[in-house]
Amino acid sequence: MEDYAGYAPWIVMAVNGLIAGWLAHLILGGGGLIRDIFTGIIGAFVGGALVQAGLLKLPILLDWPWVHQILVATIGALLIIIIARIIGR
Repeated sequence: MEDYAGYAPWIVMAVNGLIAGWLAHLILGGGGLIRDIFTGIIGAFVGGALVQAGLLKLPILLDWPWVHQILVATIGALLIIIIARIIGR
């Protein structure tokens, strides 16, 4: 029997990306489900890089760490959408 525990981080990242992309979609409009997922996943990387660089500081919600992750990913997704719209003009 195969161990599927190795896939858990990828599934969590995809769900996190979907939620973040969907929230960014609600705020700025655009996209569909697939675009929301990709925007959210890329946004998670961008938001995480901003946190690591010290450029993005949010209060850590110790009771719900996943809320912090989704907020960081959503901020990253919003930045991705804004940059894409500026480049696309």
